[in-house]
Amino acid sequence: VPRSRQELASILNAYATRLLTEVSHPNVIATFRLAIAEATRSPEIARTLEGAGRNPSRDALTDLFANAQTERLIGTGDPSEMATQYLGLLWEGLMVSLLLGVASTPKQDEIKRRAGIATSAFLQLHARAGTS
Repeated sequence: VPRSRQELASILNAYATRLLTEVSHPNVIATFRLAIAEATRSPEIARTLEGAGRNPSRDALTDLFANAQTERLIGTGDPSEMATQYLGLLWEGLMVSLLLGVASTPKQDEIKRRAGIATSAFLQLHARAGTS
């Protein structure tokens, strides 16, 4: 549970850096491509990917935002929607570009840059409870 906005920013940056590093790995992208290609014939591949990877990751972020609200570090709103918003800020169009093969796996400095931008934008959008 973060106790300050600085600690929340640090947690978000660490989360985002790890998520981008792991999910943009070529083997993971290949797995996503397989799940997409086989979605009609073998939907269980996509369900497994969603249930074992994407949902737990999103749930952890949702819990983080709910805790941050309890600590009055961010404003009110649905923590699940906030998680979706943060992930949108983080990924922008990168995932589609990786899946299409028109972008290469981002280097660590690009990953950290993206994490910082997404975190900063999110915290600006969600001011502390009671502030504007």
